[in-house]
Amino acid sequence: MFVALLALIPLVYVATYTVIIGPAEIWDLVVRPRVLELLRNTVTLAVACMAASTVLGVALAFLVERTDLPAPRLWHGLLVAPLAVPAFVNGYAWVSLDRSINGFGGAWLVVTLSYYPLVYLPVVAALRGLDPALEEASWSLGHTRRQTFSRVVLPQLRPALLGGALLVGLHLLAEFGALSLLRFPTFTTAIYDQYGSTFNGSAATAMAGVLVLLCLLLLLGELRLRGSRRYARVGHGAARVSERLALRGWRWPLALVVTTLVVLALGVPTYALLHWLAVGTSAELPLGELLSATGSTVVLAGLGALATTLAALPVAWLAVRHRGRLTTLVERSTYVANALPGIVVGLALVVASLRLVPVVYQTALLLVVAYVILFLPRAVVSVRSGLEQAPVVLDHVAHSLGTGSLATARRVTLPLIAPSLGAGAALVFLAVATELTATLMLSPIGTSTLATEFWSASSELRYGAAAPYALLLVLISVPATVLLMRQERLQP
Repeated sequence: MFVALLALIPLVYVATYTVIIGPAEIWDLVVRPRVLELLRNTVTLAVACMAASTVLGVALAFLVERTDLPAPRLWHGLLVAPLAVPAFVNGYAWVSLDRSINGFGGAWLVVTLSYYPLVYLPVVAALRGLDPALEEASWSLGHTRRQTFSRVVLPQLRPALLGGALLVGLHLLAEFGALSLLRFPTFTTAIYDQYGSTFNGSAATAMAGVLVLLCLLLLLGELRLRGSRRYARVGHGAARVSERLALRGWRWPLALVVTTLVVLALGVPTYALLHWLAVGTSAELPLGELLSATGSTVVLAGLGALATTLAALPVAWLAVRHRGRLTTLVERSTYVANALPGIVVGLALVVASLRLVPVVYQTALLLVVAYVILFLPRAVVSVRSGLEQAPVVLDHVAHSLGTGSLATARRVTLPLIAPSLGAGAALVFLAVATELTATLMLSPIGTSTLATEFWSASSELRYGAAAPYALLLVLISVPATVLLMRQERLQP
C-alpha cells in the first residue's frame, strides 16, 4: 500500500489542480482544436507503435527460438542490443543524418526501433519456458504448425506479449526527447512546452489529466485481455528443446530481413555517433565533465534500479499470490505515473516535498523516489512474470515441512524468481540512465548526467558536442543489456 500511495503522488497532484482550476475551465481547455490534434497524434502513434512492436517482437522471437535461422545466438544479441540505445539518442542519430526524418513517419520508425525489444525479450523467455510436449500433443491430434501456434503457443505467450506491449504503450505516452527531436507533437511535448513557459499552467494540467485517462484505458484494456488464467506448472516438463521449423528456401531471405532491421535499429545510431565524433565541427572532449556526468549517471541508475526492484517485489507478490480486487488495484496503481511526463512527476514531488518534508527537496533521495515512481512498471512486469511461473504449491510444500513464510520466500521463491529480479533491475537501470526531464528538475545543484548534458548540446543542434555523451550513454547501458540478453528462463 505504501508503494501504491507513493506511485499515486503525481495523480493526486494532477487531480488536485484539476479541481482547483474547475470543471468548466478544464472542459474549455480540453475541447480546443489543438488538444484534439494532440490527442489524435498521441493515440495514433501509440497504437501504431504498439502494433508494430508486438508484431516484430513475436515474429523475431519465433524466428530466433523456433526456426533454423542461421546463428540464432548472434541474432538474439543483436536484436536485444537496441535497448542500449536510448530513444532520444536514436532520434538524434536519424535527425542529424537526415533532417527530413520527422513527423509521424519518422516518430513511428524511430520509436518502434527503440521499443520493440520490450516485447521481444519476454516473448523469447516465454517460448523457452514452454514444454515441447504441448505442441507435440497438438500435432498428434492432426493440427498443423500454424494451428498449433495460434491455439497452443500464442495463448501461453499472452502474459509476456501483453506485458511487453503495455510497457511500449506507457513509455510512448511519456516519451519526450525523441518526439521533440523528430518534431512530432504529442501531449508530452506540449506539456513540456507549457510548463516551460508558465511552470504550472492550467492547459498543461488539463493535458496531463487526459494522459492519465489514456493510461487508465491502456491498463484496463491490458487487464481485460490478460484474463485470470494461471500459467505456472510444477517440474521442467520434457528436458529438451522444441523441434525447430525448417525454413528451407525462406532461410536466407528472412535472414536478410532481420539483418536490415538490425542495421536500422543499431547500425544507423552507431554510424551517426562515430560520424559526429570524427567530423563534427562542434566536437569537444571535456574529460572532466564527461567523467563527472558518467559517475553521476551510474550511481543514480544503480540506486534507482535497486530501490525500484525492491519496491516492485511486494506489489507483484500480492498481485500473483493473493489475487483479488484490492491487490489488482494496488498493482494497477503503480502503472499510472509511467504515462505522465517526467516533468509532471517532478513538479508533483517538488510540491509534495516542500509541503510535507522540505528537508529532502533538491536531494538525491527525492530524485531516486522520482525514478521509483516513473519506472515501477518495468520492474513489476518483470517480477510478476517470474512469479506467474513459480508454482505456489512449492510454498505449500515448504510450509508443510515446518518452514516459515520468510524462510520459504528466501529459500524457495526468491531463488526461482532471481532471473526476473535481475531483468527488472536491468530494465530500470537502462531507463534511469536515460531519463531526462525529471532529472533536469530534481537533481541536486551541480549534478549533471549524461542524458542532461547530451540534451543541452543536441537541443542547440551541436551534434558533435552531443556525440561523446551519447556514446557514453550507450556504453554504460551495454552491461545491463547483456544481463538481459543472458537471462535464462525460469525453471520451477
